[in-house]
Amino acid sequence: MARRLPSQPPILPGFSYIHVLGSGGFADVFLYEQNMPRRQVAVKVMLAEVVNDQVRQMFQAEANLMAQLSSHPSILTVYQASVSSDGRPYLVMEMCSAALSQRYRAERLPVAEVLRVAIKIGSAIETAHMAGVLHRDIKPSNILLTAYGHPVLSDFGIAATLSESDSQQAVGMSIPWSAPEVLMDETAGTIESEVWAFAATVYSLVAGRSPFEIPGESNTSADLISRINRAKAQPIDRPDVPVSLERALARAMSKSPKNRPASVLELVRELQSIETELGVAQTPVEVAMDDWALATVADLEERTKVRGVAGAVVTGGSSRRRRRGAALAADYDAVGTLIKSGDEYPPSSANRSSGRSAGRSVGRSGIGAASGPATKKMQLLAWILVACAVLVIALGATATLVLIRSSSNDIPVASDISADLDGDSVTFEWDDPGLDATDMYQIALEGGEVSVQSRPRFVADGDPGDHVCISVRVSRDGQLGDASNPKCVDIPG
Repeated sequence: MARRLPSQPPILPGFSYIHVLGSGGFADVFLYEQNMPRRQVAVKVMLAEVVNDQVRQMFQAEANLMAQLSSHPSILTVYQASVSSDGRPYLVMEMCSAALSQRYRAERLPVAEVLRVAIKIGSAIETAHMAGVLHRDIKPSNILLTAYGHPVLSDFGIAATLSESDSQQAVGMSIPWSAPEVLMDETAGTIESEVWAFAATVYSLVAGRSPFEIPGESNTSADLISRINRAKAQPIDRPDVPVSLERALARAMSKSPKNRPASVLELVRELQSIETELGVAQTPVEVAMDDWALATVADLEERTKVRGVAGAVVTGGSSRRRRRGAALAADYDAVGTLIKSGDEYPPSSANRSSGRSAGRSVGRSGIGAASGPATKKMQLLAWILVACAVLVIALGATATLVLIRSSSNDIPVASDISADLDGDSVTFEWDDPGLDATDMYQIALEGGEVSVQSRPRFVADGDPGDHVCISVRVSRDGQLGDASNPKCVDIPG
């Protein structure tokens, strides 16, 4: 079927039309120049022939969703939304490039670059999920690049709230990146299906093709759907791709939703671990965790206090910091007292010269350079201060050691791991030993392979005759607790 021609660009007050950027099933995207402030923008305009009450509602919903979410650094920014004079709704958006979706097909993207992009886009998807929104069209072409090369997620055109996603409404879909349950109309979208689509997108950026596309063979929609339902993605076939990345993506694209990571954030954490494995710096997760509410009062006041010349605190500062400042002032007073006890302070006009000499003597030769009863008091006070400092350091070291030991001992330990064999797959499960909100499980397979996840369930695939063993440790605040007893299963040969 021939591609349709773009629609006529609308006349928009305050904007000058430049050229067409692209066309879709429901809208065209045009490049305009905004007159004030002067900048180039992308304008998404609905097609006149598809505009009806339902489409207007969908478009308004997209505008509202984008406005709510576009403050995220990895979600496309929407500047405004309105209806043109000919009745077509439109969105004015940040001008971005589609270079990434073109590059991955034409050249081999470095694994470190793909991981960086994936963690940022995964953070955007997780943020949408936390706001109760499903994207429902995650794919490489919906990842754009800003003028500064930052990846952003675009096109929430068929997004829906989590509460609405159970309804079996017809939605557009991009087959190569759609989960099996979506293709089979079992659901219009869930967090698990978004995990699948996100993993398929990451796979595509690494492999240069979609997961179930076979080069040189027929790759029609029917072929792809059949392969997706079998859930056996093609090997990436790149020597620089670590096994841990292929394994993480394969698990996220499991046919059964319950075998996938419980959230996009869980998969993002795995990708961070792979970055560490590759020896590159971890890309920060950009998920709003309301750190202002979680921060200590002291940290909040540290952030908000105003500083004057040379960094002096003008206002703010916690009681803890004020107490520390008072202690420093007291130390200063003690030093002043030492100087006063050794000489007149401030020196009289008659003794300024001798006072300066005495000050230099104390500074160069130490407290013991002077003599008399005042000097003995100074020496005694100095030794008391030194002793107190040593005692404080010793107590601090002891407290730190106790805290480290206490923290390590407080990390829960997984136990009573069960195993269920289903063909060549083994499902390991265990009870939650008492994880905190930010704790993660580190699952170690016999042979050195490590996986990180948040739920007490792990699926390991093997071959006939394999001996599959795992041990589980809890990771808390960068520390690992004790390992569980190993659980092993033999897969019949």
